[in-house]
This record gives sequence, C-alpha cells and structure tokens, in this order.
Amino acid sequence: MVLTGAHYIYIIFMVIILITMILKKESVVPCVLGIFFLGLFFTKNFVGALNGIFNSFVVALNELGGIILIIGIMVALSKALEENHAIDFMVKPFAKVIKNPTTAFFVSGIAMLLMSWFFWPSPACALIGAIFLPIAIRSGLPAMGLAVAINLFGHGLALSTDFVIQGAPSITAGAAGIPVQSVIIEGMPLYWTMAIVTISVAFYMLRRDIKRGMFDQELAVARESEVEIKEVEPKAKLSVLVVAVAFILDIVGMYMFNLKGGDATALLGGTSVALLVFVNALSSPKECLDKVGQHIIHGFGFAISIFAIIIPIAAFFYLGDASVTTVFGDVLAKGSQGLLSDIGMALSNAVPFNKVAAAGIETVVGGITGLDGSGFSGMSLAGSLALVFGNAIHANVAVLTALGQIAAIWVGGGCLVPWSLVAAAAICGVSPIELGKRNFIPIMIGFVVTTIVAIFLL
Repeated sequence: MVLTGAHYIYIIFMVIILITMILKKESVVPCVLGIFFLGLFFTKNFVGALNGIFNSFVVALNELGGIILIIGIMVALSKALEENHAIDFMVKPFAKVIKNPTTAFFVSGIAMLLMSWFFWPSPACALIGAIFLPIAIRSGLPAMGLAVAINLFGHGLALSTDFVIQGAPSITAGAAGIPVQSVIIEGMPLYWTMAIVTISVAFYMLRRDIKRGMFDQELAVARESEVEIKEVEPKAKLSVLVVAVAFILDIVGMYMFNLKGGDATALLGGTSVALLVFVNALSSPKECLDKVGQHIIHGFGFAISIFAIIIPIAAFFYLGDASVTTVFGDVLAKGSQGLLSDIGMALSNAVPFNKVAAAGIETVVGGITGLDGSGFSGMSLAGSLALVFGNAIHANVAVLTALGQIAAIWVGGGCLVPWSLVAAAAICGVSPIELGKRNFIPIMIGFVVTTIVAIFLL
C-alpha cells in the first residue's frame, strides 16, 4: 500500500497528540487541527475542511451516543437509589466478602470478567460498577482502583479472549484462514500472560499509590459519608429487591435471546429507565414526576461532562477508519481499509522478516489499528498479517493471530485510548484520560512480556 499525503498528515498529528499526552496537556486542539488539515487535503477548500470538523464530531457522537445514554441512565438510577439509601442495602452482601482494597479489586474484577464473557463488557460495566462502587470505596479501594479493575478484567482480558461469544477470534481466525479453536487454544498462553502481567503490575502500582496517600482525601470523604448513613427503610429494601430481580431477568433474557453488544446494552438501559420511575414512585410518590426529571438531568449532565472532551479526540481517530468516507466522501484509494490500517500495512512491509520482527510487528500493527477506539476494526488486518508472516517464516499462524488480537483489543477495546474506556471511567466517576494514563505502563509491560513469550512459541 502506497502512503499518500493524507497518511502522512495523520501520522504527523498522531505524533503531536502523543507528545501532548506525554506532556500531560489536553490534546483537543491538535485533534481539531488534524481533522482540519485532513479536510483541506481531501476537499481542497477551506469551507469543506471546516464542515469536516463538525461532521467528524457528529460521527464521534453517533459512535459514542449509546454509551453516553447508558451511563446517564445508570447514574440517574444510582442517584435515585442513593437518595433513599437503597444503595447501602444493595451492597451489604458483598461487604461480607470485600474487606480491604485487595478483595475489592479482585472480586469486582472477577465479577466483571464473568459477566463480560457472557454479555460483553459494555452492559456489564454499568451493572458491575453501580453495585461495587460504594462498597469498594468503603473498603479502601478508590474509584480509580475500581475503574482499573473492571476495565482490565472486562475490556482487556474478557474481550481479548472472548471464549464464549467468540466474536474476536472469529474475525481474526477468518482473516488468517484457520479454525477459531486454533486461535483460542494456541493463544491461551498469550492471553493469560498478558492478563496476569498487566493486572499484576496495575494492582502493584495502585497499592503503592494508596500507601503513599495519593487517594487519602477521596477515601476520607467516603468514610465521612459512611457515618451519615441512615437506617434503611422497607421501601428502600423493596427497591433493591425489584432492581435485583429486574437485572437478573435481564441477564437471563440476554442469554435466552442471544443478546449481546448494543442489544444487551439497550435492554439494560430500558430496564433502568423503568426502574428509575418505579424507585421514585415508591419512595416519593407525590414528587415522582419532578424527581425523575431531576435525576435524568443529573445523570445526563454527568455523562456529557465526562464525554465532552472525548468527542473531539475520538473524532480524529475515527477518521483513521472507514468513518473518513462518512465525513469527506469516497476519498480512500482502491483497496484501502482506512488510514490506520494502511499505515500498519506499510510498516509491516518496511521491516525484514524473522520471528522477532514478525511478533514485534504483529503487536505494533495490532495496537495501531486499535487506536480508532474499536479494537475490532483492526482484527482482519491482524489475522491477514499473521497469515503472511507465518507462511513467510514457517511460524505458528495461530499464535501470531492471537498476538495481533490481544494488541488490538487491549489498546482499542477499552483499556488504553480514552474514548474507548469512557464506560468504566464514567460509571466510577473518574477521568477517562487519567484512567488511560494509569493503564499505560502495565499494558506496555504486558505487551513486551507477551510478545517475548510469543517469539518462543513461534
């Protein structure tokens, strides 16, 4: 694939954006400028470039809209349950198990892992986060710690393995021309190496920062609020019972009707709206109409405050995928799979082949294609490259395929780029950019170790 001026513009601004992130500065302006200059290149006129800025924001909003809505609805429901102290009653069963930050981190993470395997991380995140956040904070685990746990266990381990639904391995295996089971079985050492190394490093860094007192103020406020908890009334207990039964029925429905992804999220969201009305009608029947409106405003206001800065950043990186044709028309060259995929393919052609180079390129290209925040968009390329590399050096194609799948998901599936991990960040009330920064070092260490393991397995 021959790179054009658009590819070089994209590379230049990716480097600028990376530098701003390293300097801990906001990257909105570089993203907007990147969109503008891409617009100038494609449309050849100033007006078209300005239109492209707004239209790319619309594309990003369309992509993120479902997540914004589910987060807003879940926060609204949580607010209603918080006001009648039902949340305190809801988390009591877990309080018997969760006694300290360690148990809070791993119990919430494992619960997220199991839910995500069966129903994908998006709907699981809102449910697990809402239930575990209060008890996790009271046990000494800060909100950022819970966000890391549900993020790495769900959007990282669960989504990169995808043993149950098998959406990820089906895409990569199909592109590589090998059976799905080969990717799952041959990739097993890599999946668990990545998970154990990354989660262990993340937990170590989190514990270190807790001991240093980084989260003392947040935890102190949580302990003060715990003292103010009032006795739970029967109406609150009934609210918890109805909410628990409704969500359990949702889980059963997801399984029976094979609902996943957006469909599962929609079921959870619709149920949450109905529960919001029920909880307010039960606890404040005379003020129900006003209360529901207030909680909706609170929830949506919170969600958009989290996503506001993410939309322009995501808009730039979505242009690296097929979304560029939605904004600027049919501007991609014949055979192009998007700017990011083209850049990854060009990189793979620029390096001589051997096992070390093949594994390294597979990881790097998988990560690059994940920068659009999807994770899944680059899997076909990862599978195709694995087939090419494997045949060229007579290596294990399934291992290379699993490696590319891991890189694409752990970067773009929701663990590294801020616009793909907003669900975990928003439900825990932390900055998605700060969450991405906290995940960066553990994930990079995980990539290095996993790539080394892959080299020996080839």
